[in-house]
Amino acid sequence: MRSRTRQRWLVAAPLAATAAVVAVGLAPPFGGASSHREAPSISQDPSADNTDVYAFRSPDAPNTATLVANYVPFQEPAGGPNFYRFSDDVKYEVKVDNTGDGNEDITYELRFDTKINNPATFLYNTAAVTYDAKKGTYANLNLVQTYTLRKITRDSKGRTVVRTLGRNLLTPPNNVGPRSTPDYESLVAPAIHTFKDGTKVFAGQRDDPFYVDLGGTFDLLGFRSAPPDAFSTGGIDGLRGYSVNTIAIQVPIKQLTRTKAIPTDSNATSSAVGVYASASRPVIDLKRKDPKVRWQQVSRLAEPLVNEVLIPLGKKDLWNRSDPSDDRQFEKHYLKPELAGILNALYDIGAPTENRIDLTTVLLTGIPADNGLGLPTTAISSKPAKADLLRVNLAVPPTPFAEQNRLGLLAGQADGFPNGRRLIDDVVDIEERAVAGVLSPAFGLPAPNGGNAALAPLLGDGVNANDKPFLPSFPYVATPGSGFDSVPHAG
Repeated sequence: MRSRTRQRWLVAAPLAATAAVVAVGLAPPFGGASSHREAPSISQDPSADNTDVYAFRSPDAPNTATLVANYVPFQEPAGGPNFYRFSDDVKYEVKVDNTGDGNEDITYELRFDTKINNPATFLYNTAAVTYDAKKGTYANLNLVQTYTLRKITRDSKGRTVVRTLGRNLLTPPNNVGPRSTPDYESLVAPAIHTFKDGTKVFAGQRDDPFYVDLGGTFDLLGFRSAPPDAFSTGGIDGLRGYSVNTIAIQVPIKQLTRTKAIPTDSNATSSAVGVYASASRPVIDLKRKDPKVRWQQVSRLAEPLVNEVLIPLGKKDLWNRSDPSDDRQFEKHYLKPELAGILNALYDIGAPTENRIDLTTVLLTGIPADNGLGLPTTAISSKPAKADLLRVNLAVPPTPFAEQNRLGLLAGQADGFPNGRRLIDDVVDIEERAVAGVLSPAFGLPAPNGGNAALAPLLGDGVNANDKPFLPSFPYVATPGSGFDSVPHAG
């Protein structure tokens, strides 16, 4: 938990350059976050760019929940000789609110450290990479990255409790190609770490699980063929073939809920938790008489596409510097979403454009208990803070992996988005339909009433699946493509 910051900060990245930068008093080059470059400042700082967050009850281990945070977007797998990695100068955090005040009650903090074994060669690896079980490291890998994982909580008196779960934890090499990283998944297995309390963690490169027609979406919602067919077919996945850096944490559910138990009542607010992820860089407060290095959040993400689509350009960096507990200041952009008006202009859907309490409920406060809709509550308390959190009700049993439907709650799967977010969930189609008003009558708002109102429940970008299948077990995110096999998008 951090108080709101309105002072002028200087991001020190790397710290070695701090003195020189302070001397000239330059303004900070960083200050925002994104889901795939959604804010102006963070687009210049990809290693701190949080692209997506997922939270779901694990389908193969239902007494656990899995939290996934992805960083470093648009990784071309063939991007050597300096392949992608986490930054040693960034603090990566996955946070859980189980009381509903918008502040984290549990934090998983990861700090990375990179070692170059042989600085005299340009090679990322000098031969085929293998895992040396006796030494507990990778053989022939020249650039090795490890990390420390800490769990931060508060005791009954509100004091911070820091517990180190693991040190010198391996990250796997990037998937370079068949000569360098043969049998790639065998190199991933040693990078899955399990602790005595039942927690598992993985940090490393994976295929980007988000799928969307980026080209069409940001070309003024242009589709590849005429609707309604264009809504379900013909889209081009703009993230196809790209990788991300994934942090996946699997935790026993009883460690996440405020009752310290596995919940069974999907109508109880104590069954829900809220998740968000962030990245922070060391900064110097230039207004202090004795400037000290501190951490400043430069990236955060919870609900998908919020900063990307709901928050206007002039506030995107502010949104990403802010804490979820301060998100009331952005409520008006949920209540009057610009996207609704654009959809009406394009398709004459007649989506409601004012007082969108359906969006503020689902995205800012969570679906309340006793909602009369037969939906599991995602509100974390009876009076939850208005905060951007990915809320998940952990009393809802997980849908078997093979039976998951991409439309989540809209397809009748109570464990699907917007109740948490599974990897398969097509958040682009779900949120586009929600903004168009398919849920609005349930919240007392008018239904879409334009000449083409029937299109509202059909909206989509024409991309309905990831380019690679997800895995049925931890870390669930698909294997990244190899650099050797990579084919550039233009090809």
